[in-house]
Amino acid sequence: MKTIFSVLLMLVCVCVPASADITTNKVVLRGRVTDAIDGQPVVGASIYFPQLKQGAATDEKGQYIVKGLPAIKTTIQVTYVGHLTIIQTIDLRTATTCDFVMQENNAMLKEVVVTGLTGSIRADHSPAPISVVPPQELQVVASSNIIDAVAHQPGVSQITTGGGISKPVIRGLGYNRIVTVNDDVRQEGQQWGDEHGIEVDAQAVHSVEILKGPATLMYGSDAMAGVLVLHESPVMPQGTMALNVGTEYQSNNRLFDYTVNFAGNQKGWVWNWRWSEKDAGEYKNRVDGRVPGSQFHERALTAMLGMNRSWGYSHLKLSYYNLKPGLIEGERDEDTGLLEPSEAFQKIGHYKAVLDNSFLIGGGALKAVVGYQQNRRREFEAADEPGLDFRLHTVNYDVHYLQSADSDWQYAAGLSGMWQYSENLGDEYLIPSYRLFDAGLFASVTRQFDQLTLSGGLRYDIRHLHSYEQEDEGEMRFTDFSHNYQGLTGSVGVIYNINPQWNARMNLSKGFRAPNLSELGSNGEHEGTFRYEIGNQQLSPEHSWQLDLGIDYSSEIISTQISLFANHISNYIFLERLTSPSAGFYQYRQGTARLLGFEATVDIHPIEQLHFENSFSYVNARQLHQPEESSWLPFTPAPRWNCDLRYDIIRDGHALTNTFLSLGLECYLRQNHAHTAYGTETPTPSYTLLNLTAGSDLRWHNRTVASVYLSATNLTNRAYQSHLSRLKYAEGPGICNMGRSFGVKVLIPLTFR
Repeated sequence: MKTIFSVLLMLVCVCVPASADITTNKVVLRGRVTDAIDGQPVVGASIYFPQLKQGAATDEKGQYIVKGLPAIKTTIQVTYVGHLTIIQTIDLRTATTCDFVMQENNAMLKEVVVTGLTGSIRADHSPAPISVVPPQELQVVASSNIIDAVAHQPGVSQITTGGGISKPVIRGLGYNRIVTVNDDVRQEGQQWGDEHGIEVDAQAVHSVEILKGPATLMYGSDAMAGVLVLHESPVMPQGTMALNVGTEYQSNNRLFDYTVNFAGNQKGWVWNWRWSEKDAGEYKNRVDGRVPGSQFHERALTAMLGMNRSWGYSHLKLSYYNLKPGLIEGERDEDTGLLEPSEAFQKIGHYKAVLDNSFLIGGGALKAVVGYQQNRRREFEAADEPGLDFRLHTVNYDVHYLQSADSDWQYAAGLSGMWQYSENLGDEYLIPSYRLFDAGLFASVTRQFDQLTLSGGLRYDIRHLHSYEQEDEGEMRFTDFSHNYQGLTGSVGVIYNINPQWNARMNLSKGFRAPNLSELGSNGEHEGTFRYEIGNQQLSPEHSWQLDLGIDYSSEIISTQISLFANHISNYIFLERLTSPSAGFYQYRQGTARLLGFEATVDIHPIEQLHFENSFSYVNARQLHQPEESSWLPFTPAPRWNCDLRYDIIRDGHALTNTFLSLGLECYLRQNHAHTAYGTETPTPSYTLLNLTAGSDLRWHNRTVASVYLSATNLTNRAYQSHLSRLKYAEGPGICNMGRSFGVKVLIPLTFR
């Protein structure tokens, strides 16, 4: 392993060219964007350079200008609502003008730039399956948090505790097997906790990338199931400022939120400030009525200040997130059967500071990111002092070099990792205090031919974890121990463009995950889970092999994608219920897991204004060499069919534009593959939810002055229990999910020059 580590370190050094001259030549690019049907100017189209984090918007004449660009070859992306995205490579060393003609949106697969192993690449050039949730889709959906907003994507689900806490699940795996990236660093909180969500302001998320399958190559341990990359809004065009105001109301839990955003770019000095607040009461359904403890209150402040220059950019990002959710205890009155009031609640605070830098050197970009996070979680039982009190400090670092799009060869190499220190500050304990350090060296390469794209890479990780001993009322509660883990991971993939309509892909990847402190050293009652958890210091790291196969077809009338996967995990870590000292005790064990499944999407566009989108997701997840009742992995999503029939009433009007009406169905099939041993899980019957959404942009003098969205979720008021809801196993018959809800959302953008 030392030899491999040395080889990777040499690759990092070799990748940075000897002629490391920072690019300082300034370029001005201008042009015009028109509509393909009538040749009229497209007003408000976005011109954006993903690698440079610079861009512009077209004016009343469809014209744009971007100043201060570096003289390099890079990717340009042109987007406008209701039109197909344009992505192409442009050589800024020679180009001074560039015009674009935009086509109306149809069923063809949408082109999009994603964060790949070698920087920003087109999604159809990535062998690993990637889904993108664009800003228009995030604006339309009615949700209570950012995970709730993306959980309807193919292959993605969520483990929920009421309306305020959601944890992502990708292809049947969740918790510490998924990495969430926000502000260019991995979001570190208490991911192992059932009653702990992702501490991110949903209003500050511009778009979401979902990497399905092992992404350890770029993100290290814990990215075994995949990665959620939460992108912030693009930097404003130079010489502009924008004030954005938004508000939303949902009837079922009386949720009300508002957000205020102020961003700008003056002579390359850029800023983006946002304040958001959200308040939700107890949600209700027709079986349980109001659910005590399901209320929550959220506050968030985010700020970015930086500069964009011809040599690159440097951005300082700050954020504060505060969440006060209730804890649903699920106790019922013996006489009435109604849920009793709950006085338990949490206070969660997340603080973050990130310095994000990119320097254009030797025909590529040197990325240097360092961040500090503090996460504090406190649990209260109607008292002023918390019982459980965790405080987690994390320092993230990432330095890597990306070769630019100047040739058919693209490569990346770097070093990334983190340092952590966790403290127990309360009177109740579940896990010991600990410190952790890890580091990983990686290198990847991509080669593009006419119709073929090959890519691959290697990464070597080391992790040191030390747990501190602790006494409780004179008795030893936690022992002192240390562990060192190491893992070699990698991937190799190929994409073949058969013709302009057909595209085939294959990817083989190896994942790695070191056991977390909860799995190794927990010793206490996990509040809200009805379990006393016992760790296992003998656990070994998980290792996985995953094979992905996919094929895409695209035409102006129909597009379809099929992605198949097979995942084999050795040393799979799971909780097993013990028969002694009592039935409520659980301990972490290891076995061998096998997951098979697929996602299929079909989008039919028979006429210009009509879309009929369908997706189906299926996961078969079981543990090998186990009896039938304990062979199925817990929290495996039920087979799901989503369909959406959307009609664009007005696409490009004078007073109204992008006006649509959408009818959606979420069909969850019966989940018989439950971990029934010791009553851990029970099968879940099928159910169907009907949703209705409408929206429109309001225009005045060719500018959007407001966007209004109306929604009705669970329109038939169906009483149901999701297989991934932790409340399904509350006292008695469990607690149902949210019933019918109506919502309205208003967004008001104001742009100044």
